[in-house]
Amino acid sequence: MIKSKNPIKKTTYNFEDGEIILINKPVGWTSFDVVNKIRKALRIKKVGHTGTLDPFASGLLIILTGKKTKLAPTFQNLQKTYEGVIELGTETNTLDVDGEVVQTKAIPSLSHEKIKAALRDFEGESLQVPPAHSAVKIKGTRAYKMARRNEPVKLEPRRIHIYSIQLLGYSEGKVHLSVICSKGTYIRALARDVAKSLGTVGYLKSLKRTQVGDYSLEDAWEIDEFIDWALSARKTSENKEADN
Repeated sequence: MIKSKNPIKKTTYNFEDGEIILINKPVGWTSFDVVNKIRKALRIKKVGHTGTLDPFASGLLIILTGKKTKLAPTFQNLQKTYEGVIELGTETNTLDVDGEVVQTKAIPSLSHEKIKAALRDFEGESLQVPPAHSAVKIKGTRAYKMARRNEPVKLEPRRIHIYSIQLLGYSEGKVHLSVICSKGTYIRALARDVAKSLGTVGYLKSLKRTQVGDYSLEDAWEIDEFIDWALSARKTSENKEADN
């Protein structure tokens, strides 16, 4: 089991040899944006992430450097924890807030108890159809590329595991929930399926990843904070080398 450990709290570090960096990815950034920023700040080539977060989403992004980039598959297999908000009554083509509205449907009268009962049905192993706008490949082509060209996209269901799904609140057609799930789970697809089970349609209005295995968002750096620290540390190191 990989244990959470913020490398910046150590007395020494070696990003070339390999470090683990926890970053709170901001809304609007791609995962590659974060990797690129860190790569430039650290001036090393081997920098990667362990699991993509969509641009509209925020939260924990685990960055690996140097030799530890080889550990990416191990991190990808860890359980993920998310908090999200499902907007009922409207569905978008991407199943998230960045998409175009493709259908609307009335929202039935819903109690907290009815929503909780519906959510319980999603716990355990199940088959989930990924969103058409996803990176899943169909005969070598990414599904989202086909969807953007308005080509028909037929994706086979994939086995996932929802370890826990909890209702955090419901108001004005918005379902706030927490999900602990396996690798390969699309929360956008879960939002679609939850809305359907409630007798309507829906999309994922917001999403935040709060945990990956034992690694927590509470221990993560804000990206600007980390970049400032990295630049300062590099300058200090260069000054020491110049003095010697």
